[in-house]
Amino acid sequence: MTQHHLMQSCSVSHPATMSRMAHSVLGDASRAGYPSNLSSTETSDVKEGRAVGRYALVVDDAPDVTEMLAMMLSLSGYQVVSVFSAAAALDAAREHHFDVIVSDIGMPSMNGYQLAEALRSLPSYEAVPMIALTGFSMYDDRDRALACGFNAFLTKPIDPAKLIEVIEDLRK
Repeated sequence: MTQHHLMQSCSVSHPATMSRMAHSVLGDASRAGYPSNLSSTETSDVKEGRAVGRYALVVDDAPDVTEMLAMMLSLSGYQVVSVFSAAAALDAAREHHFDVIVSDIGMPSMNGYQLAEALRSLPSYEAVPMIALTGFSMYDDRDRALACGFNAFLTKPIDPAKLIEVIEDLRK
């Protein structure tokens, strides 16, 4: 079959958006036995070692990144709250206790470093695992992130398996 024939046999019925991709992946994961939604229904069961009933806060000013991170964590059994600013993250943290926080560093107004310091000042967040993410890694970002209160530092693009591995290692 020639390249021309291959091109003719492929068609897209809907534009590929992060939401459609996430729902497609979640559908496939559901058929494989993973949780199939991003709802906040709490369960205390532990299924196949996944973190069912644990809560994660995802903070990133890029909605597509936030949605993809939420999907990764949801597939690992976390109940996820996603916010698009550090200020919204602080509000969410005051209203609910999270078991892990995954935050971008480069955000407008209040950056991830400032968010980490503010979260660490809250009594119930002194020891909560926090992972810093960045797409613009500078030579001192890792050291600065750790000094501000993050427990781990990852660069984008994020490897889903690595993110979950880091979270689980920090939660031990």
